[in-house]
Amino acid sequence: MESTPKRLTLRLAAPAAVAAAAVAACGFVLWADPTMPGGVIPVCPTKALLGIDCPLCGGTRMLYSLLHFDLSDALRYNASGVVVAVLLLAGYGAWTWGRFRGRRVLDARHLRRIPAVALAAAAIWFVLRNIPIAPFTGLQV
Repeated sequence: MESTPKRLTLRLAAPAAVAAAAVAACGFVLWADPTMPGGVIPVCPTKALLGIDCPLCGGTRMLYSLLHFDLSDALRYNASGVVVAVLLLAGYGAWTWGRFRGRRVLDARHLRRIPAVALAAAAIWFVLRNIPIAPFTGLQV
């Protein structure tokens, strides 16, 4: 029979791997500094080819601002991305807590509508931030 600490370690292996990947991604964004023109991170292909902001435009600059605790700049770069970041952190916390407790916090019944809602929200954000009249022009980056 496995010891309790070993089972806990196994249950927390996946959340630890996700946390390590997130830390690595955040470290890269901090190093690359997407707020500097001509940096390592390329311009969004949608912005470069079509001249419009996709739902993810400004996302790396938003993350960079959040990592510097600059919420106003983060919201200016990509307000929906800030909301998504908060939801991802909450979901990660719930998932990790469930793994720690050895119980599922959410199951597939609770999650089945998320893709449709996320797609609808991204489509609405895409349209709103590309309307060429005030106040929507303030959403462009």
